[in-house]
Amino acid sequence: MEHTRIKELLQSEKFGKEVIVKGWVRTFRNNQFIAINDGSTIHNIQAVVDFENTEESLLKRITTGASLRVQGTLVESLGKGQRVEIKVTGLTILGDSDPEKFPLQPKKHSLEFLREIAHLRFRTGTFNAIFKVRNALAFAVHKFFNDRDFVYMHTPIITGSDAEGAGEMFRVTTLDLNNPPRTESGDIDFREDFFGKSTNLTVSGQLEGELAAMAFGNIYTFGPTFRAENSNTTRHLAEFWMIEPEMAFYELEDNMDLAEELLKYVIKYALEACPDEIEFLKNRLLEEEKSKPQNERSELNLIEKLNFVIDNQFERVTYTDAIEILKRSKPNQKRQFKYLIDDWGADLQSEHERYLVEKHFKKPVILTDYPREIKSFYMKQNAPDAQGRQTVRAMDILFPGIGEMVGGSQREEDLEKLLTRMTEVGIPEEEMDWFLDTRRFGSAPHSGFGVGFERLVLFVTGMTNIRDVIPFPRTPKNAEF
Repeated sequence: MEHTRIKELLQSEKFGKEVIVKGWVRTFRNNQFIAINDGSTIHNIQAVVDFENTEESLLKRITTGASLRVQGTLVESLGKGQRVEIKVTGLTILGDSDPEKFPLQPKKHSLEFLREIAHLRFRTGTFNAIFKVRNALAFAVHKFFNDRDFVYMHTPIITGSDAEGAGEMFRVTTLDLNNPPRTESGDIDFREDFFGKSTNLTVSGQLEGELAAMAFGNIYTFGPTFRAENSNTTRHLAEFWMIEPEMAFYELEDNMDLAEELLKYVIKYALEACPDEIEFLKNRLLEEEKSKPQNERSELNLIEKLNFVIDNQFERVTYTDAIEILKRSKPNQKRQFKYLIDDWGADLQSEHERYLVEKHFKKPVILTDYPREIKSFYMKQNAPDAQGRQTVRAMDILFPGIGEMVGGSQREEDLEKLLTRMTEVGIPEEEMDWFLDTRRFGSAPHSGFGVGFERLVLFVTGMTNIRDVIPFPRTPKNAEF
């Protein structure tokens, strides 16, 4: 007789049926009531033991974390909080768990403590819910693009180029660090390295994605990216996943339409696929916010916040207009912003982005046409405005509570303009020759954007630290498990 997943049993009404369940003990009360979880749902099933007719030595081994095989009859529960339970007729311990050493106990643990035992935190209700939602969002991303006939591209993780021009990359090498080969001038001789040149972990699949878009029309990448940024904030990881579509013959408007459609689709999918998990996370957040002063609590609960994104048309506003709104805003005039806005050209901070979304427009915002100087070299240049100011056809999507969710642009398809911009920012033409070929042979208008997947998971789960939405976070001084 095969075992049945707990998720299925909790929905069953086949009372009197003989069942087998395999899972882990969450709690064991009064030597009688075992709460068992097998990972299929955040909910446990209760198994009731006839302790008077069960060996004492076996009862002592039913400890939190132990793995069990339980056989019994599915019956209607008389207790509160569950509809069904199992009346145990046979019980086998599959794996013991020493209660003195097992770090997860039937009590509330802090998220900080759980990060230290990330290999075991999946066994808690919170992390079961988070990673079920993460799974649903990942599936929804692939379904969204697959249904629209996009080609999924696996772009390289090891690269010889820096897509962002950020320079904060992890080096990949097989050279002996104690005694690296040197050139005559004393520099490290990367010709002796595995790839015969200096290589790094990628910060983006975009550049290679553009090459593929120029053949297939519409493609997307969805894979790991790496930033060697020494940042210990709740928003940064050294290893994270990026969704990066690239579309030939798309202009900025098309790009914005697709990004808005994608975000609404995947959030709606998660709400439909994980109702129990999102309800659990909503209640967790409400409980957490009780300790905060009223003015720091969210106006919307988690489910309302997700529907707020699905139900609203995203407000589209130029950077120039946004600067005017921010300059005139109360927090700027009363000097409450940490970074005051006094002039056009300033790089917007998270506090400014959140003000536009949460206070001014009260809906998600797409900011467009940023100053050329604060954006990447590959973005399409607009004609100078009446004041002679240079902008590019960039677009960032801003969400409540989180700031930037998407960054993208129409790409510069004009070879001469791109070469001029590369010279200005100091990117050698010979290093990017392969990329420039897309502008030499059948160049076309094209656009793309990037979504930091963990930021998306952070938003949908209502968590506040990005280290809690990736299984094993990689951050400065931390590469455990």
